[in-house]
Amino acid sequence: MRIRFRFAKTGKVRFTSHRDVARLWERALRRAELPVASTQGFSPRPKVHFGLALPTGHESLGEYLDVDLREPECASVDPAELPQLLTPLLPAGLTVEAAALVDRPGPSLQEAVTSCSWRIEVPGADLAELTAAVERLLAAPEAWVTRERKGRPVTDDIRPAVAMLAIAGSLPPDRLEPGVVLEAELATQPRGVRPSELLAALEPPHQEGRVCRTHQWIALDGARREPLPAPTTWAPHAQARAS
Repeated sequence: MRIRFRFAKTGKVRFTSHRDVARLWERALRRAELPVASTQGFSPRPKVHFGLALPTGHESLGEYLDVDLREPECASVDPAELPQLLTPLLPAGLTVEAAALVDRPGPSLQEAVTSCSWRIEVPGADLAELTAAVERLLAAPEAWVTRERKGRPVTDDIRPAVAMLAIAGSLPPDRLEPGVVLEAELATQPRGVRPSELLAALEPPHQEGRVCRTHQWIALDGARREPLPAPTTWAPHAQARAS
């Protein structure tokens, strides 16, 4: 039996690394006394499968992980009750939004996700100048950036990975300095593009401020969908989503 969880990562916990978030989840699953399956061998590990790693310092409204449960103990587990059970066992800012049964066959979450949507704050940017820079990037056939791969600098054309890029408005008044908010959809295959790399490809380059991954997308039955839709009733971090 495999259960897929959708959770948010907002607030100060955004500075927690992907590896540490995995440890927090494993501890919460133990405290909830769920019958999590383990690997075989000398050093067994819980069968917990995370999706794409979120860069440290970024927030997200849609993170995912799959958890395998042991048979037959899993028969007593009701996925609908798990968000309310697990959220209090996780640090503030890690909010379990939904849980549902999924089929074991098929690609992993990391293989299935084809693109991600982002909300990117660009502090200090001028609206007119950034609008022109976005238009230039979208009109260009190529967009080259230099990034590190296996400890070596590599120059890549990221233009094919920019599925959407638009101005979303100005920064909220509670930010330290004025600026602009971008919305972007960036491909994750064959190699993902980070928001910072997107901003580096603009002319002139810009530095990112607060960044939030709003959606992850998979292709299913010819349609673009989320791995697990957001619920309409259980949404404790709705205020954080609105801000």
